[in-house]
Amino acid sequence: MGVFALTLRLFHAEVRKLLLIIGLAVSFIILFQCFSFSYGKIFVPSPTSKISVVKLVSNATTLNDSNMAELFVNVVANDTNGSDPEEEARYKHNTLEANTGSDSSSEVNRYLDGSFSKFKDQNSHERKSKPRITQVAAKGLQSSNLSSGTSSSLLGANLPSQRNAETSIGTQHTNFKPLQIESAISVSQMNSLLLQSIDSSRSLRPRRSSARDRELLSARQEIGNARVSRKVPVLHASVYQNISKFESYEMMEQILKVYIYKEGVKPIFHLPKMRGIYASEGWFMKLMEGNKKFVVKDPRRAHLFYLPFSSNMLRSALNGQDFQHVKDLQKYLKDYVELIAGKYSFWNRTGGADHFLVACHDWAINLTKNIRSCIRALCNSNAAKGFEIGKDTTLPVTYIRSMEAPLENLGGKPPSERNILAFFAGGMHGYLRPILLQYWQNKESDMKIFGPMPRDVEGKRKYREHMKSSKYCICAKGYEVHTPRVVESIYYECVPVIISDNYVPPFFEVLNWEAFAILVQEKDIPSLRNILLSIPEEKYLEMHARVKLVQRHFLWHKRPVKYDLFHMILHSVWYNRVFHIKTR
Repeated sequence: MGVFALTLRLFHAEVRKLLLIIGLAVSFIILFQCFSFSYGKIFVPSPTSKISVVKLVSNATTLNDSNMAELFVNVVANDTNGSDPEEEARYKHNTLEANTGSDSSSEVNRYLDGSFSKFKDQNSHERKSKPRITQVAAKGLQSSNLSSGTSSSLLGANLPSQRNAETSIGTQHTNFKPLQIESAISVSQMNSLLLQSIDSSRSLRPRRSSARDRELLSARQEIGNARVSRKVPVLHASVYQNISKFESYEMMEQILKVYIYKEGVKPIFHLPKMRGIYASEGWFMKLMEGNKKFVVKDPRRAHLFYLPFSSNMLRSALNGQDFQHVKDLQKYLKDYVELIAGKYSFWNRTGGADHFLVACHDWAINLTKNIRSCIRALCNSNAAKGFEIGKDTTLPVTYIRSMEAPLENLGGKPPSERNILAFFAGGMHGYLRPILLQYWQNKESDMKIFGPMPRDVEGKRKYREHMKSSKYCICAKGYEVHTPRVVESIYYECVPVIISDNYVPPFFEVLNWEAFAILVQEKDIPSLRNILLSIPEEKYLEMHARVKLVQRHFLWHKRPVKYDLFHMILHSVWYNRVFHIKTR
């Protein structure tokens, strides 16, 4: 009995110590948070804390715990050092997807969406005070100090001296007025903005005129005066904004020369990745670097200069030995431009206006913001988030599953055999898709609206068959404005229904998207079925036929053919350069 009493007293003593420690810890946290709020800030965990939480979630046996997911979001969201908190969390989520598999990852997806909704609601008063702004012209880059060491070794060359760095990027600027976007804009409004950007003073006048500049100006004049060419009978005017302006394509094939910088080391430079959702940038890089018609070895003969980097490979380098933060990636690209600007005279001559990059990763629009004076072909073409209409161009998202057979399974059923009114299937990425399912999943028999389908062979086959059997295919945005379903719809001859506010469709400079696609504002999802049913059958048949006509512009070929996707991307870059060149 004496032993039992002694044990009980010792147990009570240990419990009291534990409670005291917990009380002190809670008091410390409360005091620290109050101290932080007194300065108008939320406690920001260190990068080590963020990584620890990521490991905690990665190693969890179950990922459907909402508290764990919210903890993950809060730590990441408060440790972004100025970058987009949701983007930071999405990247961590992609890491989880690779480590844990699609089923558990989808659970994290759901809680990420819910947690970020709460996070955004709590901070909405801050965002309401900030206008949503995009630019209609290129800005010159500010001079900055270059650091040697890591970035220098990765670039594969010595960086220019500080004196050269200051003259390479920071001395040339362009003057323009920012465009403020307060609501979703239509394709017709985008075209108005394109014309506005052409008419405005938006491109830097070169320091000295060259023979290449004179060739571009001559091409611009000829395109402006062009009539419908007899050389292109295979084109159909109905799918183009102005088919006579598409004479610019013929001019491109006759005139354009491109120089590709050899600087930069693999895997971020000169290593195309040609499979997956970001394959567009890899296919273009592969075909561009292997091209003999457009590419020249003498940069003095070039009208355009290609920066051959992969945004996908650069993004994958985050949290590696050399890159701990998004700003490190941004600086890496800026250092690369400093390098070529210090070594060559071409960037400085135009402030980068005749240089271009091709990047498909979701983050590319953010990663390239420090070098945005060049032309950017971006998958994430959000007109309200930094995509510059008239300078930048949209890169189509092509989900390539086979490098050897990128065109397999093309085509679909004829209109008379398409018994499904509308089809969608996909993961619950972002805020929009759950809303789509809330309104239309299992509501109408002719509306086949699903969540993610199985990723096995049979699931992929069913996905294709639904697209091939549907009149309209819903292309709802995910985390960002772009989605591979736009091109998939065209592949399977299903009329795309794009639901993504402020998304600039590919090649909208020349293609008339309203002739072969339906663009629905996000707020109109509750009326989606009525919108589709209100389209007369005759109009649907015309749109279906036009989808088949534009399909050629979205196809990859191992050896590029006229009017294919490689040529259309290059043409968009060429077109924007031709119509924005200035003379002294």
